[in-house]
Amino acid sequence: MNEIKVSAEHGYTVELSESWMRSLTESVKDRTRVAIILSESLSSRVQGLDLGSAEVFTFAIPDGEAGKSSGTLLKIWDWLGAAGFTRSDLIVGIGGGAVTDFAGFAAASWLRGLDWIAIPTTVAGAVDAAVGGKTAINSDYGKNLIGAFHSPIKVIIDLQWFTTLTDRDFSAGLAEVVKCGFIADGKILDLLRGKKVSEIRNDQARVKELVERSVRVKGEVVSQDFKESFAREALNYGHTLGHAVELDSGYSLRHGECVAIGMAFMAYLQLDLGLISADLAADHLQILQDLDLPVSYKRESWPKLLAHMAVDKKSRGSSLRFVTISEIGKTDRLESPDLEALYAAYEKVSS
Repeated sequence: MNEIKVSAEHGYTVELSESWMRSLTESVKDRTRVAIILSESLSSRVQGLDLGSAEVFTFAIPDGEAGKSSGTLLKIWDWLGAAGFTRSDLIVGIGGGAVTDFAGFAAASWLRGLDWIAIPTTVAGAVDAAVGGKTAINSDYGKNLIGAFHSPIKVIIDLQWFTTLTDRDFSAGLAEVVKCGFIADGKILDLLRGKKVSEIRNDQARVKELVERSVRVKGEVVSQDFKESFAREALNYGHTLGHAVELDSGYSLRHGECVAIGMAFMAYLQLDLGLISADLAADHLQILQDLDLPVSYKRESWPKLLAHMAVDKKSRGSSLRFVTISEIGKTDRLESPDLEALYAAYEKVSS
């Protein structure tokens, strides 16, 4: 078992466990009530959960981003109230990044903050959403616009969950791993270059190292800048356009697929502006394509994407801001870029 320490408003561990059930049972032994929030597709896998003396309540929410709605949150609040949840009780989110985002915000908002544990079941959830204390639901105006910073007391990652994923979902999760490689840890990119998704999935040691390295990247950044005053923004590399694509697609694309498109866009934009070398731009595209990740999006969507990016959380007033890199592991920010430059870069990822 490996443990990674994260510091925020409180310290907690990210545990790479060989049995999420055993780790969870040990973590809740002093609790009276435990609320399990999970995605509907996992309901059959987490039935009759026995957590010792703790009384267990289970609530399933719609899969994916559809579950991260104000309507679902109202139902959770009523459910917690009817069950008599108090500040000494616990919420556990089991699922992908959408579930841990939602469960964390439910915990943050009930009684001004309950303890919660994240058990991510996807690659994206494990290396990104479950770590860092960002919790949220979606708005009609964008993804994760309603939320709170509320760290879990523990994150439990069991790699066995990944065997339940389709190749598409596994691949989409790797986009966040690629991002961690470009912004902080070049060894991650070495572990990915020239590899297909099937090769990576069948190499458990490689998967474990990729997850552990990515979690360490996020944990270190979050520990420096919990509430995203500047340093934590680096974790949004590729996300400014990525979130806009996600909203425009009606969430039909996976989050990681949208981030991949965003990183491809950034590769062209940074190359055009002389911020990165041609080799580094090509490295972006080659790694993403080898992992079966998309690097293009609809040309006609550009006006809507531009409008969506205007309400991105990194924007300041009417100014767009993008996380950039100058080399692997070195990040910066691009503020108020010329709109013609943005469109020229987008043309290169248009289909």
